[in-house]
Amino acid sequence: MKRLVLGILLSFSVSTGASAESSVWKAQRDNSTIYLGGTCHVLRESDYPLPPEFEKAYKASETVVFETDIAKLQDPSMQQQLLVKAMYTDGSTVDKHLSPKVYGQLSSFCETNGIPIKAFSQFKPAMIMLTLTVIELKKLGATEEGVDQFFHSLANRDKKPVEGLETVEEQIEYITTMADGSEDDFVLHSLKDMKTMEEQFGNLAAAWRKGDGRKLDELMVNDLKSRQPQLYKRLITDRNRNWLPMIDAYLKTPRTEFILVGVGHLVGPEGIIEALKKKGYKVEKL
Repeated sequence: MKRLVLGILLSFSVSTGASAESSVWKAQRDNSTIYLGGTCHVLRESDYPLPPEFEKAYKASETVVFETDIAKLQDPSMQQQLLVKAMYTDGSTVDKHLSPKVYGQLSSFCETNGIPIKAFSQFKPAMIMLTLTVIELKKLGATEEGVDQFFHSLANRDKKPVEGLETVEEQIEYITTMADGSEDDFVLHSLKDMKTMEEQFGNLAAAWRKGDGRKLDELMVNDLKSRQPQLYKRLITDRNRNWLPMIDAYLKTPRTEFILVGVGHLVGPEGIIEALKKKGYKVEKL
């Protein structure tokens, strides 16, 4: 499940020839064009500058579309709403929602890493594991200045319109409830795979940078689909299905949009790229 958590944080065709591979695609039908960029929500300083195809797509677009309203998500009132949603409000604590064995392993991991488990007592497993993953990623030099935030800042600077595919409230709900009903499995797999965090993060970041769709599908999508099929449906396929009509609508406007979503949503047989091809769009990788 660590791959799932990384996939969320890293947040989730045909080569044109001389250009380097990257996780950016161009979709066209009739006289309309959009660009689709697969994002990582956290990156290391060494991951910059971004592949030039990202800048090419950004410069060619009048509007930038993200998964959600990033500015609103960063607003203190929404951060407070996220905090409330991430906690138990019925007076219970996380040890009541995990088996003694799993809670013991979580406590041991926190103790080994100098993290007071009591600080997490009221938080749901999803938020606990996301927090622990961020802590581990920061040890590897990762920051929260990922692709999304980078281009959101650029769009604000350049006064380009920005839009979102889902509401902030919807995204908060996805994040805070993703372990509901499978708390033990979520925590166990996350703790187990935390041991290979550095290797997996390196593999994911390298596959993202090269636009290796097959590797990304293997590392991010297939792992989640095989371990947690219901969660895969909720986090990936259901959201892709919700987004497709909006992406289709963007392809019918006279403007050119640059749509940035987690790369796990774009790759694979059930990804957005294949869905657009099936709808008759010409899709090619930059």
